[in-house]
Amino acid sequence: MSAPVNVHATAIRINGTGLLFSGPSGWGKSMLAFTCLTEAKRIGLDAVLVADDQVFLENREGQIIARRPDSIAGLIELRGTGIVALDSIAEAAMHFAILPGSASGENRLPPENEQMEVASGFLLPVIRLLGDTRLPLAVLMAKAPEIGR
Repeated sequence: MSAPVNVHATAIRINGTGLLFSGPSGWGKSMLAFTCLTEAKRIGLDAVLVADDQVFLENREGQIIARRPDSIAGLIELRGTGIVALDSIAEAAMHFAILPGSASGENRLPPENEQMEVASGFLLPVIRLLGDTRLPLAVLMAKAPEIGR
């Protein structure tokens, strides 16, 4: 087990699949995660927030575990709207890192099998997503059908 690392990210779990939204401030991590949670609930999937803005990550027995700080339990900031309360859990295993995509240029098609080091040398597979994606969960499930199963 590694010591927890505090990262600027948003962590959610959809039907047992942990998604860690990471990227620069203003990219839309919270809104994309919120939209995924809302989409998942509308189609009958279990969907909960782990943490928004601050996420403690640790490598626990070969899994990356995301844990929320108690002070922000169940809270997510929706930029321009404010802070709202959501169903949440204290921690969950993470399975994918969701990072900003590029709409044009040489990085428009991200590399296959891209990975991100998230904690203590532990890697998560990366899925790239544009910040203005209207149905992010649908896009994520098209790229990784195991999400939501």
